[in-house]
Amino acid sequence: QVQLVESGGGPAQAGGSLRLSCAASGMIFRLNDMAWYRQAPGNLRELVAIITVGGSTRYGDSVKDRFTISRDNARNRVFLQMNSLKPEDTAVYYCAARVSASIEAHIPIANMKERDFTSWGQGTHVTVSS
Repeated sequence: QVQLVESGGGPAQAGGSLRLSCAASGMIFRLNDMAWYRQAPGNLRELVAIITVGGSTRYGDSVKDRFTISRDNARNRVFLQMNSLKPEDTAVYYCAARVSASIEAHIPIANMKERDFTSWGQGTHVTVSS
């Protein structure tokens, strides 16, 4: 059974930093594309960042140049380094995974959608105050 557990959320000041971590189990981590999504109150869930099995990355427009996604296959973890935080970054942040173990399962990173990710964590809250 796949399990994704996020940690590292909490309060932060505008201009500050937080580092989120997602621990994965029940899966072959290195064969999964990983992503961070977020959902603010009253809003739809939106893409934050994706990292593929090959290490390619893609970011949502609102976080480019401020957030960095990375993965540690040896520790079955994906990270999100968030710098220059803004109050509008306040949201629940979710870790997500999709298996990419074959040519048939491959999706170009530019074409990946939320619905392509089949495993989700419970989320971690991030609150940024001005």
